Amino acid sequence: MIVLAGASASGKTEVAKELAKKYGITKVITTTTRKMRVGETNGKDYFFVSKEKFELMLQEGRFVEHTLYNENLYGSTKDQIMPNRCVVIDPAGLRAYIALNDPTIVTFFLDSNEETRFKRMLLRGDKEEDAKKRVTHDRLAFRPENIADVDFHINSETHSVEEVTDDVYNKYIETLKKRGLK
Repeated sequence: MIVLAGASASGKTEVAKELAKKYGITKVITTTTRKMRVGETNGKDYFFVSKEKFELMLQEGRFVEHTLYNENLYGSTKDQIMPNRCVVIDPAGLRAYIALNDPTIVTFFLDSNEETRFKRMLLRGDKEEDAKKRVTHDRLAFRPENIADVDFHINSETHSVEEVTDDVYNKYIETLKKRGLK
Protein backbone atom coordinates (compact mmCIF):
# COMPACT_ATOMS: atom_id res chain seq x y z
CA MET A 1 0.00 0.00 0.00
CA ILE A 2 1.20 3.50 -0.86
CA VAL A 3 0.75 6.24 1.75
CA LEU A 4 1.17 9.78 0.38
CA ALA A 5 1.65 12.75 2.68
CA GLY A 6 2.60 16.32 1.97
CA ALA A 7 1.58 19.86 2.63
CA SER A 8 -1.30 21.50 0.77
CA ALA A 9 -0.69 21.68 -3.00
CA SER A 10 2.35 19.41 -2.85
CA GLY A 11 0.79 17.20 -5.52
CA LYS A 12 -0.51 14.28 -3.42
CA THR A 13 -3.97 14.09 -4.96
CA GLU A 14 -2.69 14.49 -8.51
CA VAL A 15 -0.08 11.77 -7.97
CA ALA A 16 -2.77 9.48 -6.51
CA LYS A 17 -4.93 10.06 -9.61
CA GLU A 18 -1.99 9.35 -11.91
CA LEU A 19 -1.09 6.18 -9.96
CA ALA A 20 -4.65 4.96 -10.59
CA LYS A 21 -4.62 5.87 -14.26
CA LYS A 22 -1.14 4.61 -15.14
CA TYR A 23 -0.59 1.72 -12.72
CA GLY A 24 -4.04 0.65 -11.52
CA ILE A 25 -3.32 1.70 -7.92
CA THR A 26 -6.78 2.37 -6.47
CA LYS A 27 -7.50 4.85 -3.73
CA VAL A 28 -8.43 3.83 -0.24
CA ILE A 29 -12.08 4.57 0.35
CA THR A 30 -12.34 6.51 3.57
CA THR A 31 -15.30 6.66 5.90
CA THR A 32 -16.97 9.96 6.72
CA THR A 33 -19.90 11.43 8.60
CA ARG A 34 -20.33 14.26 6.13
CA LYS A 35 -23.39 14.31 3.90
CA MET A 36 -23.06 12.84 0.43
CA ARG A 37 -22.72 15.48 -2.30
CA VAL A 38 -24.47 15.39 -5.65
CA GLY A 39 -22.64 12.99 -7.96
CA GLU A 40 -20.96 11.03 -5.16
CA THR A 41 -21.54 7.33 -4.67
CA ASN A 42 -21.47 5.51 -1.33
CA GLY A 43 -18.71 2.91 -1.40
CA LYS A 44 -16.92 4.60 -4.28
CA ASP A 45 -16.17 8.15 -3.16
CA TYR A 46 -16.51 7.49 0.58
CA PHE A 47 -18.31 5.20 2.94
CA PHE A 48 -20.96 7.58 4.29
CA VAL A 49 -22.06 6.73 7.83
CA SER A 50 -23.84 8.41 10.71
CA LYS A 51 -21.85 9.92 13.57
CA GLU A 52 -23.15 7.13 15.81
CA LYS A 53 -21.96 4.43 13.40
CA PHE A 54 -18.55 6.13 13.09
CA GLU A 55 -18.19 6.28 16.88
CA LEU A 56 -19.12 2.59 17.13
CA MET A 57 -16.47 1.75 14.53
CA LEU A 58 -13.96 3.75 16.60
CA GLN A 59 -14.86 1.79 19.73
CA GLU A 60 -14.42 -1.44 17.78
CA GLY A 61 -10.90 -0.36 16.77
CA ARG A 62 -11.64 -0.50 13.05
CA PHE A 63 -9.73 2.68 12.09
CA VAL A 64 -6.03 3.12 11.36
CA GLU A 65 -6.54 6.83 11.80
CA HIS A 66 -9.31 9.39 12.00
CA THR A 67 -9.70 13.12 12.11
CA LEU A 68 -12.28 15.85 12.57
CA TYR A 69 -12.44 18.28 9.65
CA ASN A 70 -15.11 20.96 9.12
CA GLU A 71 -17.23 19.38 11.87
CA ASN A 72 -17.25 15.98 10.14
CA LEU A 73 -15.35 12.84 11.05
CA TYR A 74 -13.14 11.11 8.49
CA GLY A 75 -11.13 7.93 8.87
CA SER A 76 -9.46 5.08 7.04
CA THR A 77 -10.26 1.57 8.16
CA LYS A 78 -7.84 -1.29 8.62
CA ASP A 79 -9.74 -3.41 6.10
CA GLN A 80 -8.72 -0.95 3.36
CA ILE A 81 -5.02 -1.85 3.77
CA MET A 82 -4.09 -4.03 0.81
CA PRO A 83 -1.62 -4.17 -2.07
CA ASN A 84 -2.00 -1.69 -4.92
CA ARG A 85 -3.95 0.80 -2.85
CA CYS A 86 -3.10 4.43 -2.15
CA VAL A 87 -4.16 6.81 0.60
CA VAL A 88 -3.55 10.55 0.84
CA ILE A 89 -3.09 11.45 4.48
CA ASP A 90 -2.25 14.23 6.95
CA PRO A 91 0.75 14.06 9.36
CA ALA A 92 -1.23 12.45 12.20
CA GLY A 93 -2.58 9.82 9.81
CA LEU A 94 0.91 9.27 8.45
CA ARG A 95 2.23 8.57 11.95
CA ALA A 96 -0.65 6.13 12.53
CA TYR A 97 0.19 4.19 9.36
CA ILE A 98 3.90 4.15 10.23
CA ALA A 99 3.07 2.91 13.75
CA LEU A 100 1.40 -0.17 12.25
CA ASN A 101 4.89 -1.35 11.28
CA ASP A 102 3.32 -3.20 8.35
CA PRO A 103 5.89 -4.22 5.69
CA THR A 104 3.26 -3.93 2.96
CA ILE A 105 2.91 -0.19 3.60
CA VAL A 106 5.37 2.18 1.90
CA THR A 107 5.23 5.84 2.96
CA PHE A 108 6.09 8.91 0.90
CA PHE A 109 6.41 12.60 1.72
CA LEU A 110 5.99 14.92 -1.26
CA ASP A 111 8.05 18.01 -0.62
CA SER A 112 7.63 21.41 -2.21
CA ASN A 113 8.49 24.86 -0.92
CA GLU A 114 5.88 27.26 0.46
CA GLU A 115 6.08 29.74 -2.40
CA THR A 116 5.47 27.06 -5.03
CA ARG A 117 2.59 25.56 -3.06
CA PHE A 118 1.02 28.98 -2.47
CA LYS A 119 1.13 29.71 -6.23
CA ARG A 120 -0.40 26.28 -6.98
CA MET A 121 -3.25 26.96 -4.54
CA LEU A 122 -4.04 30.27 -6.23
CA LEU A 123 -3.84 28.65 -9.68
CA ARG A 124 -6.34 25.99 -8.68
CA GLY A 125 -8.74 28.67 -7.45
CA ASP A 126 -8.18 28.78 -3.70
CA LYS A 127 -8.84 32.16 -2.07
CA GLU A 128 -5.63 33.99 -1.17
CA GLU A 129 -6.63 34.19 2.51
CA ASP A 130 -7.31 30.44 2.62
CA ALA A 131 -4.02 29.67 0.88
CA LYS A 132 -2.11 31.76 3.42
CA LYS A 133 -3.83 29.93 6.30
CA ARG A 134 -2.98 26.55 4.80
CA VAL A 135 0.68 27.47 4.32
CA THR A 136 0.88 28.66 7.93
CA HIS A 137 -0.86 25.53 9.21
CA ASP A 138 1.34 23.24 7.12
CA ARG A 139 4.51 24.93 8.39
CA LEU A 140 3.69 23.53 11.84
CA ALA A 141 2.02 20.27 10.79
CA PHE A 142 4.90 19.13 8.58
CA ARG A 143 7.81 19.96 10.87
CA PRO A 144 10.69 17.51 10.35
CA GLU A 145 9.87 15.51 13.49
CA ASN A 146 6.37 14.80 12.11
CA ILE A 147 7.70 13.17 8.96
CA ALA A 148 10.95 11.68 10.27
CA ASP A 149 10.13 8.00 9.72
CA VAL A 150 8.77 8.28 6.17
CA ASP A 151 10.28 5.73 3.78
CA PHE A 152 10.86 8.27 0.99
CA HIS A 153 11.01 12.05 0.60
CA ILE A 154 10.32 13.09 -2.98
CA ASN A 155 10.75 16.58 -4.39
CA SER A 156 7.47 17.42 -6.09
CA GLU A 157 8.48 20.97 -6.85
CA THR A 158 10.99 20.44 -9.63
CA HIS A 159 9.44 17.33 -11.18
CA SER A 160 6.23 16.85 -13.13
CA VAL A 161 3.30 14.89 -11.72
CA GLU A 162 4.15 12.09 -14.16
CA GLU A 163 7.80 11.97 -13.01
CA VAL A 164 6.81 11.96 -9.34
CA THR A 165 4.20 9.26 -10.02
CA ASP A 166 6.75 7.05 -11.77
CA ASP A 167 9.24 7.61 -8.95
CA VAL A 168 6.64 6.72 -6.29
CA TYR A 169 5.54 3.59 -8.13
CA ASN A 170 9.09 2.38 -8.82
CA LYS A 171 10.15 2.96 -5.21
CA TYR A 172 7.01 1.16 -4.00
CA ILE A 173 7.75 -1.93 -6.13
CA GLU A 174 11.47 -1.89 -5.24
CA THR A 175 10.66 -1.65 -1.52
CA LEU A 176 8.20 -4.53 -1.65
CA LYS A 177 10.84 -6.64 -3.43
CA LYS A 178 13.47 -5.76 -0.81
CA ARG A 179 11.01 -6.76 1.89
CA GLY A 180 10.39 -10.07 0.13
CA LEU A 181 6.79 -9.21 -0.75
CA LYS A 182 6.92 -9.06 -4.55
